[in-house]
Amino acid sequence: MDLLQTYADKSDGEDQSHQPSTSSPDSSPPRLIPSKSAAPKVDDTMLALTVAKAHQSHSQPIDPSQHVVAFNPTYDQLWAPIYGPAHPYAKDGIAQGMRNHKLGFVEDAAIESFVFDEQYNTFHKYGYAADPSGNNYIGDLDALQKNDAISVYNIPQHEQKKRKIEKMKDVEMEDEVVGGEHEVDPTEIDNPASDVWLMKNKKSPWAGKKEGVQTELTEEQKKYAEEYAKKKEEKGHSGEKGEHLVDKTTFHGKEERDYQGRSWIAPPKDAKATNDHCYIPKRLIHTWSGHTKGVSAIRFFPKYGHLILSAGMDTKVKIWDVFNSGKCMRTYMGHSKAVRDISFCNDGSKFLTAGYDKNIKYWDTETGQVISTFSTGKIPYVVKLNPDEDKQNILLAGMSDKKIVQWDINTGQTTQEYDQHLGAVNTITFVDNNRRFVTSSDDKSLRVWEFGIPVVIKYISEPHMHSMPAISLHPNTNWLAAQSLDNQILIYSTRERFQLNKKKRFAGHIVAGYACQVNFSPDGRFVMSGDGEGKCWFWDWKSCKVFRTLKCHEGVCIGCEWHPLEQSKVATCGWDGLIKYWD
Repeated sequence: MDLLQTYADKSDGEDQSHQPSTSSPDSSPPRLIPSKSAAPKVDDTMLALTVAKAHQSHSQPIDPSQHVVAFNPTYDQLWAPIYGPAHPYAKDGIAQGMRNHKLGFVEDAAIESFVFDEQYNTFHKYGYAADPSGNNYIGDLDALQKNDAISVYNIPQHEQKKRKIEKMKDVEMEDEVVGGEHEVDPTEIDNPASDVWLMKNKKSPWAGKKEGVQTELTEEQKKYAEEYAKKKEEKGHSGEKGEHLVDKTTFHGKEERDYQGRSWIAPPKDAKATNDHCYIPKRLIHTWSGHTKGVSAIRFFPKYGHLILSAGMDTKVKIWDVFNSGKCMRTYMGHSKAVRDISFCNDGSKFLTAGYDKNIKYWDTETGQVISTFSTGKIPYVVKLNPDEDKQNILLAGMSDKKIVQWDINTGQTTQEYDQHLGAVNTITFVDNNRRFVTSSDDKSLRVWEFGIPVVIKYISEPHMHSMPAISLHPNTNWLAAQSLDNQILIYSTRERFQLNKKKRFAGHIVAGYACQVNFSPDGRFVMSGDGEGKCWFWDWKSCKVFRTLKCHEGVCIGCEWHPLEQSKVATCGWDGLIKYWD
């Protein structure tokens, strides 16, 4: 109770305090305390601007150059046409980069051009078309029902049949009118304005002016036909086959036979190998100069080496004496362009030449007569005879059209074509007792063939391989040395697997871009090769180290041959037109 009383007294006191003060003048006046906020003051001007901009951006189309969209745009904004600021230098205000049409910027339509053409033509023919914005049709709906909503490109089968029958009827009517089965007014026949006259006089647009076939030619036509046939024959002869040139030969020696009646190509009787050990040559002992342009290949006379044959870029082939006078013995002239390759038969009595005039010629070494000429209309890059004694009539040629062509010299017929390479064929090398041969090509691969069978039995092609324009067989016949155009000589086995010998690699010379010949010494102890700087390089076969280099020619040293009997003598040829003999 006391608590309640106290509470009542308090409330009475509060009521009195709210009433106007009638207190004594000694009482103090009431104080008003201002309200304070702990939050910092914020300038909301930028916030208001941002909100306004956001509202504005929701109604504007999106800038196509921006990468990030900070809000969810509407469909209309995304598909709104592109409006850029007017370009100051373009008449229509569209920048060059925005143009895709001569009139400005053209947006892709949502309808394919074929569908548009179909509906456009259907509307013009039938009077109705499909509405692209929905699944309904617009135009003549009665015609739509009547035609079962077909389009000009969608004629039903029965309609096609109907049209065909109508066309046949028209043809029959024509025949009847022309045949005169129906009675026709003669005035209509003569009147060009009538349908009857049109039917009768209608001609095919392909009908010629002359009626009937001309049987005989006039004199002028006959003369023209003969000239044309002659010209075509000449063109075909030069284009399909090699260029024809009269074969000539000149003998430069004193006499073709000596006092004993022996031929000038007969080997000396005392020619034999002094020892089996080969040595590297050191000095120049003779130079043959007779070619007016570069020499592309040299070959020693088989087994004896008393003569050396050279192929020149001056279209001539020359044979030189090695042992006695050291002069040119005979010149063979039968090619109209540079001679690419030469090859002796086994006894040296005959040889082959391949020229850029697309001809392969088989020559008699002694008399200089051309025995036969072969051509496929393509450039032969390499020629070889089968080394077997009983197959000396078989000629193989690697052509520029990726084929290896095989001829029988006796009949002159092509007996086989080996067609697997993807580039011009550069070399042909017989291995495995002449049962197989290896070819290299511009397609950077090696292919091994069975002789006579045009199927590749081994295909060697690696990503790191380069073209190999020259290949030589080691004297022991177990290895092939291939001149690779990445400035190295690679060694391949001639056994069953034809594997690359990774331990043997000869390098140091520069041959990139040149088909420099690679060769072996007769005892197989040394490897040699020309290079693009006119040097001849010698390597040791076992250690693969450079043994010696000789500066042989000005320009490219393209060919090098080791003498078959004299073990320390080497012949080199170059594009300076010289053939040099080293000892």
